[in-house]
Amino acid sequence: MNIDLTGKTAVITGASRGLGEAMARALSASGAQVALVARDMERLGSVRDSLIASGGVAEIFAADVTREHDVAVALNNIQQRFGHPQILINNAGTNIRKNLVDFSLDEFRSVLDSSLISTFLMSRAFIPGMVGTGYGRIINLASIMSHVSLPGRTAYSSAKAALLGFTRALALELATEAITVNAISPGPFATEMNTALINNPEANAQFLASLPIGRWGEVKEIGAMACYLCSDLAGFITGTDILIDGGWTAR
Repeated sequence: MNIDLTGKTAVITGASRGLGEAMARALSASGAQVALVARDMERLGSVRDSLIASGGVAEIFAADVTREHDVAVALNNIQQRFGHPQILINNAGTNIRKNLVDFSLDEFRSVLDSSLISTFLMSRAFIPGMVGTGYGRIINLASIMSHVSLPGRTAYSSAKAALLGFTRALALELATEAITVNAISPGPFATEMNTALINNPEANAQFLASLPIGRWGEVKEIGAMACYLCSDLAGFITGTDILIDGGWTAR
């Protein structure tokens, strides 16, 4: 099944690495123009250059998407370059792992802001450009930690669980505009965040033994799902969360 997103513009936050970069590559390969948003301009530039070298159309935009002013500037710059984007992928997010009593208020808020507030600000900014066009796609990156959890994940699980509620409510608000809003909840993927574990043979083997499918997820699998949700084939899918976790939450 080939997905054709030619003529569409996608805005992707947290696009400088990991799953954000993978989704940018997949959407670009499907024909979408890609607006790459992050704070790390050096890494972002490398992604852009790679996409252009592969025949894609991409540009980079510096922004801290937890800041209202940065989002407003990014919106203006992206619209000047591409017009009104039809696709928004809210992928930005950070995690701080520690016991609840060890969190400062600023640390806890920073985790909430990176996932939930950034999604609110970006969605509020870009939705008006989708309204009235008969097509729009918003994808929010949640996590298996919004369904299950582990010790030390109070902030992260809170942020991602809230993101699912946000996704469902916004999907209902926008349904009559043919704008779909969905979440993707990744499980363990082979990204930089997990390099230390992957490179430790004993720990990696022990981890994989507890994972039903017995392997790490490949980032291209997230990219493929994002492309599908952005396609015309997925126009009847909205307000839901798709778990891509190798069976983690089915146990």
